[in-house]
Amino acid sequence: MLKQKIILIGNGMAGIRTLEEIIKKDPHKFEITVFGEEPHPNYNRILLSSVLQGDASIESIVLNSYEWYAENQIELFTGDPVVKVDTTAQKVTSQNGISRSYDHLIFATGSNPFMLPLPGADKEGVIAFRNIQDCETMIDTAKNYKKAAVIGGGLLGLEAARGLLNLNMEVEVIHIADYLMERQLDDQAGKMLKEELEKQGMTFRLNAHTERLTGKKRVDGVRFKDGSQLDADLVVMAVGIKPNVSLAKDSGLEVNRAIIVNDYMQTSVKNVYAVGECAEHAGVVYGLVAPLYEQGKALAEHVCADEPLSKPGYQGSIVYTQLKVSGVDVFSAGRFQDGEHTKSIRVHDEFEGIFKKVVVEDNKVIGAVLFGDTSDSPRLLTMMRNEQDISKMSKVAILPSENESDERESVVVAMADSETICGCNGVTKGDIVKAINDQGLTTVDQVKACTNASRSCGGCKPLVAELLTHATGEEATNQKEPICGCTDLSHEEVTAEIKDKGLNYVREVMNVLGWSTENGCSKCRPALNYYLGLNQPIEYKDDSTSKFVNERLHANIQNDGTFSVVPRMYGGVTNPDQLRKIADVADKYNVPLLKVTGGQRIDLLGIAKEDLPKVWTDLGMRSGYAYGKSIRTVKTCVGESFCRFGTQDSIGLGIQIEKKYEGLSTPHKVKMAVSACPRNCAESGIKDIGVVGVEGAWEIYVGGNGGVDLRGGDLFAKVATDQEVIDFISSFLQFYREDARYLERTSHWVERVGLDHIKKVLADDETRTQLIERVELALSGQQDPWNEVLESKDKQATLYEKKEVEVIN
Repeated sequence: MLKQKIILIGNGMAGIRTLEEIIKKDPHKFEITVFGEEPHPNYNRILLSSVLQGDASIESIVLNSYEWYAENQIELFTGDPVVKVDTTAQKVTSQNGISRSYDHLIFATGSNPFMLPLPGADKEGVIAFRNIQDCETMIDTAKNYKKAAVIGGGLLGLEAARGLLNLNMEVEVIHIADYLMERQLDDQAGKMLKEELEKQGMTFRLNAHTERLTGKKRVDGVRFKDGSQLDADLVVMAVGIKPNVSLAKDSGLEVNRAIIVNDYMQTSVKNVYAVGECAEHAGVVYGLVAPLYEQGKALAEHVCADEPLSKPGYQGSIVYTQLKVSGVDVFSAGRFQDGEHTKSIRVHDEFEGIFKKVVVEDNKVIGAVLFGDTSDSPRLLTMMRNEQDISKMSKVAILPSENESDERESVVVAMADSETICGCNGVTKGDIVKAINDQGLTTVDQVKACTNASRSCGGCKPLVAELLTHATGEEATNQKEPICGCTDLSHEEVTAEIKDKGLNYVREVMNVLGWSTENGCSKCRPALNYYLGLNQPIEYKDDSTSKFVNERLHANIQNDGTFSVVPRMYGGVTNPDQLRKIADVADKYNVPLLKVTGGQRIDLLGIAKEDLPKVWTDLGMRSGYAYGKSIRTVKTCVGESFCRFGTQDSIGLGIQIEKKYEGLSTPHKVKMAVSACPRNCAESGIKDIGVVGVEGAWEIYVGGNGGVDLRGGDLFAKVATDQEVIDFISSFLQFYREDARYLERTSHWVERVGLDHIKKVLADDETRTQLIERVELALSGQQDPWNEVLESKDKQATLYEKKEVEVIN
């Protein structure tokens, strides 16, 4: 049977969820092609604030890995948006000239951030907060600048401000209204939110009208209409979004605020649909994830139906918002402002910082605002969705007092099976209970993988955990953490099974240990590849298909699809010959940017994938491993040979350390530094391993982190000789390699297992000797990856020819 062709324009959450619903209904009916503007697979845009705040990594917010597209036979083009649609010929053309025909075309182009048309808005340092690139820009900016202004006191603006605070920037939020989140909160809750955020270090300028942004090439301040001014090195605009409909207009679709659709998400043009933030249904454009997923489900049912549907399609949604910023819980839904025909039930506890308000009209709950305690939100949302008649209910019982809440049955236990726990994904209590009972689920991650509950904003995780506790009789917080949703085995159990059963390949591990998914996922496959290499450091051959794209291609992918190359400079020391080679390569390949890195190396940014082997050949230098989960650089100061304060040869020791451990694979990246004196010019105190020279000795620090999750290193030992430093590093690194979980930084590992425990392990002479022997064995098999590629024509042809790369990202 000839498959029908679906083309999806847009690789975001709404569009891909629509495809998930289509595949769930009929996995073999369609041939699917996806065009996305960003150079990433589908990721959770809601959690960008968590990445900015340091609570999540880019990898952890990916919703659908490249493997998911491949497993479902979806043709994916990232970094290549559609620029032309011919609705007569039913064909689309991308920016890179790729053409595909369709039977069904879905617009899921989302929204663009609204940038205020202020004088100076085009200056460097003025950005939105909408995608991964914006997030990375803010993180990079915080390394060199300290003052930030966020224009917009709504949901997104406050989350951006919290993240910038975590990056150690001074942050002032500029808002045109007289209280925060006025579209989601009433004035009382908005003022309470402001007070709470001020305690965290945020400052606010309310009723402020921005006139212009000042500065020359880069922004340096904000000027207001009242004549006042604010210094700022970074300005983040978070004032709203506007549907991305330019392509739809050019294609002849009927457009108002967004693309006009009916109940089945059909546009005015035959066989063309729209879903998500670019769609307008019954005069409403939705910007929250739950309505977009409901739209996707309605679209999927229509496209998959062989006959016209008799049941209604999408009927609109009740809009609700949940915000959590450093422990501040806020929820609002429906029509929460008081009106002529409404009455309200309020609870306001100034001692506990709790405010609750439920708005009632015609004996139905039509809106709610909760601040400080949002545990009643699922119940209230269900009442609103069902239009429940509350005329016979005690109005006080709708919002019980704190004492009454403590005495009543658990919120989640008291919920009916039909009530929604995960509003984003429309998952009910009954759905979760059935999955737990039928499939023996024991962790929140397993519930998420099976039902999608908590997959989006994550706000319902506590309810899911409480439901697990009730259903299984075990505390969810005390349950083991599985390696991913494909298995219930923990990292520790997987590594033990690999050793005990003598497993040798990624696929073998998944087959023998009973993985629930045939091909694994982007979380477990790189981890299994690492654990197998750890167990057999000489015999094991890396599974390149189970490595992140940067590690597979031995270069860092950039937001435009090009790559950066960082050649090795031991200890940050270079010479004229190396510098000439770098300059010649930069000229020959038109490298757009040369940047000195924080690790004292030179980064060549903007190199095409197919040019990477040629660049490495011309450089004639070793890989700097700037892309790897491995030993990165050893940063050094100039030391006693040149500095009048230096007490030790920091350069000599730093080069010795870097050459010895070069390329050693580790659970996460490892950065080291050697400073010749306590002035710490090489920043040894915030490295994974830092060495500091003192008079006649070396101090060794561990577990430091200079990133978003800033942590000072712990003083571990004081030794007299260079060899003692090397021996300590060897034993510490190998214990970290064997004991830490994949993607766990030393800072998190040290905090999890405890510094005293690590000291106790390494204090045992026999254990320390064995650790050193095992790391020496691992080091004996190290080869430079750039040279390996250059010596293999097969790898060059397979990995670096100009085509789409379908790898874990």
